Amino acid sequence: MAADGSNRFPKITEEGLAHLRERMGVKIENTVEPWNFEANRDNIRHYAHGIGDDNPLWCDPAYAAKTKFGKVVALPSFLFSTSRIVSGYCGGLPGVHAMWAGADWTWYKPVLAGTEFTTVAYLKDLVEHNTRFAGRSFQQIYHVDFFNQTGDKLAECDSWVFRTDRDEARERGTKYTEARGRVEPFKDEQLKEWAKLYDNEEIRGAKTRYWEDVKEGEELPRMLKGPMTVTGFICYAQGWGGLYIRANKLAHKLQVKHPSAGIKNRFNVLDCPERVHWDEAFALEVGAPGAYDYGPERCSWLTHQLTNWIGDEGFLRKSKCQIRRHNPDGDVIFIDGVVTRKYVEDGKHLLEISQKAITHRDELSASGVAIVELPSRG
Repeated sequence: MAADGSNRFPKITEEGLAHLRERMGVKIENTVEPWNFEANRDNIRHYAHGIGDDNPLWCDPAYAAKTKFGKVVALPSFLFSTSRIVSGYCGGLPGVHAMWAGADWTWYKPVLAGTEFTTVAYLKDLVEHNTRFAGRSFQQIYHVDFFNQTGDKLAECDSWVFRTDRDEARERGTKYTEARGRVEPFKDEQLKEWAKLYDNEEIRGAKTRYWEDVKEGEELPRMLKGPMTVTGFICYAQGWGGLYIRANKLAHKLQVKHPSAGIKNRFNVLDCPERVHWDEAFALEVGAPGAYDYGPERCSWLTHQLTNWIGDEGFLRKSKCQIRRHNPDGDVIFIDGVVTRKYVEDGKHLLEISQKAITHRDELSASGVAIVELPSRG
């Protein structure tokens, strides 16, 4: 324990880094079971609702039955729930904090209810950085391939976490010096004005958007997420599934098997590191500005804006998202997108879309670049 009563945490060591580098390129065997082995009506809806997405293509079987798919479709980001690796549960450096920081997705086929999943994953790279958040940190990049029950490749993804020294982030990190524990009550007028974005949110759905009707420079409707609440973070965990969120005997068994997965709380009881997303005091201990959202959650918000806009006939081909800062309890996020390129490739009518997520204080929260395919009138 530190002098102020906070925990002292394991450090990044050269020995630990050497062991981690030995794993690069090696297929990961016996991975922890995913939250979802298959897609069905309920878990697709739970994931969608966890990010505030009520698109009937994912959530309403009667609606989905009338589309070309004939059944409920899983939203693209649902695949986060089918692999612990892509969601940031990394190996090596036990007890060292891991912050999910981005993903580079490619999707090949839509995922329908009834799909069963297998994945193949390996550690792709380990890159050293010097950060304002915690000084010396390491970007740990994984590659995951996703297959259905007949062996068809559905998608692939590179995702990464930053391994950071918790004590360094708390004691000497400068990124959130002015933001830690900050509380800024909103005025009712502000909240009412922002809520208009929810009231006016359009799900394109069955109203086909054609490639010919889109122009370079066209802006997507602004999307609102927030104001952030711990309740919202827990809603995402319900749909996505937290590896360390376990109760009673199952929590005990996990902590016996993986001692670094238990960190003592104020009652001297081992609790999971994932509680940075709902435990304000613990989030401050690791250098965060407060209890904050999940990284894959924010990536899912960006793809939510895209699927709303492209409609049932469009297909999200690629999306690269980079997380720039924590979104703590109390933040409001605005997502903007613009069409930056319009082109045809291999017979596909494609659009490149750049996205930015900013806070109500005009701080960059996340950025993304996506490729979507739209139907052509031709």
